[in-house]
Amino acid sequence: MLSSSSRLLRVLSLLQTRSHWAGPELAERLAVHPRTLRRDIDRLRQLGYPIHASSGVAGGYAFRAGQSLPPLLLDDEEALAVAIALQIAAAGTVSGVEESSLRALVKLEQVMPTRLRRRTGALRSAIVPVQRMGPTIDASVLATLATACRDQLQVGFSYRDLRGQASVRQVQPHGLVHTGHHWYLVAWDPARDDWRTFRIDRVQGTPRTGAHFAPRPPPAGDLRAYVTGAMAGVHQQGEQARVLLHQPREVMAKTIPPSAAALEAIDDAHCLMLCGTGQLDSLVYWLMALDVEFDVLEPPVLKERLRRASERVGRSLARGGEDGRLPEPHP
Repeated sequence: MLSSSSRLLRVLSLLQTRSHWAGPELAERLAVHPRTLRRDIDRLRQLGYPIHASSGVAGGYAFRAGQSLPPLLLDDEEALAVAIALQIAAAGTVSGVEESSLRALVKLEQVMPTRLRRRTGALRSAIVPVQRMGPTIDASVLATLATACRDQLQVGFSYRDLRGQASVRQVQPHGLVHTGHHWYLVAWDPARDDWRTFRIDRVQGTPRTGAHFAPRPPPAGDLRAYVTGAMAGVHQQGEQARVLLHQPREVMAKTIPPSAAALEAIDDAHCLMLCGTGQLDSLVYWLMALDVEFDVLEPPVLKERLRRASERVGRSLARGGEDGRLPEPHP
């Protein structure tokens, strides 16, 4: 039989693992009488935990949102995960949460048992943050968009695209994706009757939420796959590059990330690379640096850029000679 305080912690832990518990089932799990369970629920409510009770055949107990944040109950692995996340957030790409993340981390470490504090300290000393990759975004903008995705609310915002062109968008948000460098919103754009991705750091001002909308199945199977495909130009309208690589797909997938291009298997020795043609000069450099035989299928302009690049390399080698000496200056 658990002690009263231990049982309260056990009740609280179980209530946080699922959205609803039937009263008899929860009492049986705790090996107590239903009356004892009711008294424990009352004590937890007095401590500030918002526990809702319902009666009837489907009656039971559920943890609900309250007016203030009650104490949380975390196991060792959960506490360690939160500590790591807070440390990363303190040096992350979401602005406005650095100081609060540090305060929360200090509070968490103060109440940690010694064994966990040592593990957290070891991780802190081992994790060396690097310079931030990508622009920072405002935490309130991220929270507003996340809420709109969760509650299926239309959202409007001013947006400035890669070319600096400004527009006002009214979309149906479906999810947020972080690629490691940027945050993206994936949304259905009714005005364009298609899916769109939006870099959140290019959202201007505060987004405005509107009416509810009916959800749609995610594009490309899941949002992450769609965003990486959009970054590679796979979903764009118009011309695309199609390049035959003389290596199997599983080999090239180790070198070419999904955010750069899509790879399709052809046979055991070849695969097809698909990507956008928005930056042809970068694509030429990338192909020449792949260290793999390839054949450009389309577009013709990419073939022409590669021909010019190869001629420029040939002229450079011819001018430099075999001894690598600098040319004599003109008198």
